[in-house]
Amino acid sequence: MTMKKQNVRCLSLIVCTFTYLLIGAAVFDALEAKTEQDIQADLQNCKDHLRRTYNVTELDLKEMMTIIWKKKPYKAGRQWKFAGAFYFSLVVVAMIGYGHSTPQTTGGQAFCMVYALVGIPINMVMFQSVGERLNALMTFILTRLKRKLKFKRTEVADIELISVGGLMSITTVIAGSAVVSYYENWSYFDTIYYSFITFTTIGFGDYVALQQKNYLQERPEYVAFVICYILLGLAILASSLNLLVLRLVALNEDDERREELQAQAAAREAVRVEGDVITAKSRLALMATEEKPETLDQLSVCSCTCLDAFHNRRKDRFKVRRSATSTISHLLHWRTSPGRLEEAPFPPAPSECRMSKRSSV
Repeated sequence: MTMKKQNVRCLSLIVCTFTYLLIGAAVFDALEAKTEQDIQADLQNCKDHLRRTYNVTELDLKEMMTIIWKKKPYKAGRQWKFAGAFYFSLVVVAMIGYGHSTPQTTGGQAFCMVYALVGIPINMVMFQSVGERLNALMTFILTRLKRKLKFKRTEVADIELISVGGLMSITTVIAGSAVVSYYENWSYFDTIYYSFITFTTIGFGDYVALQQKNYLQERPEYVAFVICYILLGLAILASSLNLLVLRLVALNEDDERREELQAQAAAREAVRVEGDVITAKSRLALMATEEKPETLDQLSVCSCTCLDAFHNRRKDRFKVRRSATSTISHLLHWRTSPGRLEEAPFPPAPSECRMSKRSSV
C-alpha cells in the first residue's frame, strides 16, 4: 500500500510538472511571439539597408556579422587576466553559465570540464553548509527576540525561517540592484531581472555585469562588489531552498510513518485464536497448519480438563464466530478430517464437560 501511494505521488508530480510546462509555453508564446517577428523584420531591414548603401555582398555581410559577434566578449577588455578569470571560475562552479566568454583552446576546454566536475560538488556542499549556518543564526536571533518580547511560544517554526529568508533575499536584491544599475547604466527593472536570473543560476547571459568600460581591469572595487553580491545572493537562496527541501522531506517521512503506524494498528486489531485469525470486521480466517490430524484433535478453545478421559472418543474441534457487536456469542463444533475442517452438529457429551466448555467461553 505504501509503495502504491508513492507511485501515485510520483505520477502526480510528473503530470503537474508537464502541465506547468504547457502553461508556461502558452504564456511565453502569447507574450514573445509577436515581438520576435518584429525584431526579425527590423534586422532584415537593417541588413538590406547596409547592402544597398555600401554595396556589400551577402557573403561579405555575413563575414562582418561573424566578426562583430566574435568581438562581443572582448569589447569589455581582457577577459582572461586574473580578475576576469576569477569571475569566469565563479560563473562555472556556481552553474550560472552566462556564456559571455568561453575557453577557445583545447587545453582550456579540457581543464574547464575537469574544473567544473570537481568544483561544482564542492560549491554545492559549501553553499549548503553556509545556508544551514544562516538558518541557525536566524533561529538564534528570532528566539532571543521572542524571549525579549515575552512571546508565549519561543520556538521558531520553519515557515518563520522561510519568511525571514525570503525577506533577506528581497532586501539583498533591492539594495544590490541599485548599485549594479548605477555602474552598468541599466534600468532598475533590468537589474532586478539580472539579479534574479543570476541567483537562481539560470544565467541566460543577456545581461552580464563587468562587461563594459573595461571594468575588470580599471574598477577592482566594483569587481569585488559584484563577486560578493553574487556569493551572498546564492548563499541566502541556498538557505531558503534548504529549508524548503527539509520541509518537503519531513512531510514525506511523516506520511510514510503514518501509513506504517496505521498498518501496525490494523495488525494489532486482529485476534488470533489457536491458528485462526478473527479480524476487526468480525471475519474468521483459517490459518494453514502442518500439524498432524492427531495433534489437531487435541486443540480446542475449550479449557476443560476432561479431554483425556474421552481420549478414545472422537475429539472435538470448535470454531469461534463473532456477532455484529464483535463479541463471541457461541461455539460451533468442527469435525476434523485429514487436510480440512468440516462443521458438524455438536456431539453428545457428559454434562460436566459441557459445563466446563461453557464456563471456559
